[in-house]
This record gives sequence, structure tokens and C-alpha cells, in this order.
Amino acid sequence: MPLSQLNDWLTKNDSSTAEVAQEPANGDGAPNSSVEQDSYLQEDHSEEDEEEDGVPNECKKKKSTQSEPPRVGLTKLFKDRIYPVGQEVDYVGTSRMSSAEARERERLAQEDPSTNYQNIRRAAEVHRQVRSYARKNIKPGMSMTDIANMIEDGTRALVEENGLESGIGFPTGLSVNEVAAHYTPNAGDTKVLRDTDVIKVDFGVHVNGRIVDSAFTLNFEPTWDRLLEAVQDATNAGIKTAGIDVRMCDIGEVVQEVMESYEVEVRGKTHQVKSIANLSGHSIAPYCIHGGKSVPIVKQFGSDQDNEKMEEGEYYAIETFGSTGRGRVIEEGACSHYALSREQPERYTLHHQSARSLLKSIERNFGTLPFCRRYLDHVGEKNYLLALNTLVKENLVTDYPPLVDPQPGAMTAQYEHTILLRPTCKEVVSRGDDY
Repeated sequence: MPLSQLNDWLTKNDSSTAEVAQEPANGDGAPNSSVEQDSYLQEDHSEEDEEEDGVPNECKKKKSTQSEPPRVGLTKLFKDRIYPVGQEVDYVGTSRMSSAEARERERLAQEDPSTNYQNIRRAAEVHRQVRSYARKNIKPGMSMTDIANMIEDGTRALVEENGLESGIGFPTGLSVNEVAAHYTPNAGDTKVLRDTDVIKVDFGVHVNGRIVDSAFTLNFEPTWDRLLEAVQDATNAGIKTAGIDVRMCDIGEVVQEVMESYEVEVRGKTHQVKSIANLSGHSIAPYCIHGGKSVPIVKQFGSDQDNEKMEEGEYYAIETFGSTGRGRVIEEGACSHYALSREQPERYTLHHQSARSLLKSIERNFGTLPFCRRYLDHVGEKNYLLALNTLVKENLVTDYPPLVDPQPGAMTAQYEHTILLRPTCKEVVSRGDDY
């Protein structure tokens, strides 16, 4: 795909994103920018609930105000339980069915509680509101624990956390510099964000198991601007290419082409931006962040994924990682991320009551959702490290250590969105006016 065509598409859909956002979220004249929106939500717009002819406007969605930091549950802002639609993008060159057939399939999907789009849209709106505050308030000098608490406290409040019905989708990733993924602070971590750091902020929200997985990168001085631009453009290219019946390998090829067209100059030396070959996007299933299909970010050679395709009704995390280093990651560092193992052993023996008790607590509080040590602290577990290591050793729980580009001086970045392959279009549910 020529880069000129990609740029034309991004320009077109940047404008369409704003239009889509205005229709569901700002149909009452609310402003689009985050600064204007914060001001708007603090004002009284009760008079706007009637149109000029005095007829109540049923499209109005929010009269309540959002606090700062955000703590108002989303159902109090959207009392009709109808949440903003994400960016809707037409499929390119498809004729699988007539438009009437597609609309009918869409209607049936909306009527089925198991596929109703309001769950994922509610989770996406929580993500947008929480990250809007986080992006303005994450500053050098903050501890990683304070940043994680800022995001997680907001998420829990806005999604109105309620056991496995709604809550955090997975541990808040705050990976810095050469660490590409799977770092969140453990209790006692004293790491502080520096003004030379590049931080990947990756967090999830779920409602009834429908998980929104979206990530962005922040830097605080201009050296790495081109790295961030490369990864964001590559993610958008992957989103553009994705669709029903699209082969995974075709997405990977496009992402790599865009990513590796960028270079970054650091202290007089030029570095090509590389797609991190052994990281990928993924399908998302109910209560399962990795749903079984991978979306590569490099061209595949002789892979089983060559013929694997996306299908109607599926959810995907389109995420790309770029690096100025080797372009591959290894596991390195203290582990913080865990999840129940996808394939549980048929037979196992847990000799210690502490391990049996911890396993029951994990199943009760997290189910198949990933968790971190701080989340065990949050639900009241104490002195659990030996028991946790026992569960890992018995393959009942899987540990996910930090993923690091080992080349000295390597810098990494990440951007990610969740998409839904509806019958009539693909919806970038996590899209906002920030990215």
C-alpha cells in the first residue's frame, strides 16, 4: 500500500472520527476537545433537554457532571444506557451480502444480549474518560504506583466495579523505554518517571466480559516524536486493512511497511524504526484478553497464519510496537502479570492450604482475566508470594514477565485500539479525539 494512499485515508478518517464522535456523544452541542468537554460537563445544560418546539430531545445523553479526577459512574452520565458509538469505517471492496441483509444481521446482533454492543461501548467510554484525565496529569517525577492508582481508581469508579460483572480488564501496563510490555509496579516499587522516559500506557476495561484494550505512548521531550508517530501510523494502517475475511498476514505486511518507513535521529545517529517481530495484536473473547487469533505486525513467511482470516462479529486488539533496537523482545525482570492458565492440568496436588485458598480467591475475583500482585493486595490477600509461585510451578497460573528489547539504548513505543467487525462496518470502539 503506497504511503500516499495511507495518508489520504488517515486524513479522511480523522475527520470522520470527529463526525462520528459528535453524533452519539456531542449531539447536544457539547464540544469535542478535552478541555472544552471538561468545561461543558461542569455547566448546567438542563435547558438543552428541550428542542425549540418544546419537544423533549430523546437523543440527549448526559446532564450529570464528571468530576476531576473522574469518579462519577458512567451509568449516571448516560441514564438511558446508550453509549457513544466508536469510529465507524466502511469495509473496502466487499460484497458479501446486500446492504439490507447486513442491516438485518446488525439488528439481530443488537437484540441478542450476548452480542449487544452497549457493553463494549460503555467500556470504551470509560477508557476515553479515564485516559483523558491521565494524559493531562501523568508527569515526570510521579511514581509508577501513583500513575497506576490514578488510572485504576478512575476505571473502578467510572465502570462501577462489581465483581466479574464490570471492572478492570487487565493490569495497567506502564512499560518504560526498552521495556515494551507487561510491566506494572508491584507493592514497594519506588520507580519514578523521568523526563527522558518514553512510557507505554496500556489499560483495559470490561463490562460483562467485553474487554476494551487500548494503549498510547507519552514522551516529554522531542527526541522520540518520530518513533511515536511511526507506531501510531502503523496502528492506523492495521486498522484500515483489518476487516471481515481479511488474512492476518496481509495486516502484518502493511503494518511493517508503514512502521519501517520511519527513522529516528538520536545524538546524530539515525535509527530505523522496526516492528517488534515477536509481539502482535490479538482477538478478544468474552473474559479472555487473548482470544486465540494473533494479528502479526510483520510480514509472515510460511506461517500457519498465512490463511487465517478475520470473521464477522469478532473483536480485535489492533496493536503495534516499534523499536529503535533489535526489534525483538525477551522476558526479563521481576514479574507482575499473571493469569489462570488457559489449559489447566487434569491432575494436581496442592499440599499447602495457602495455595488452595489463593487459587479459589483468584478464580472468585478475576476468573480468566489477568491480574497483578497489587490486585491481590486490593482484594485482601496477604503473604501470598510463596503460594502464588506454587500455583505457577503447578501450571495452574501462568506468569508473564516484562518484555524487553535487549539492545542497549533501545527505545520502544506502542499504540492500540479495539475494533469490532460488525456486519455493516468495522467499529473502532476505543477511538477518541486524542488518538
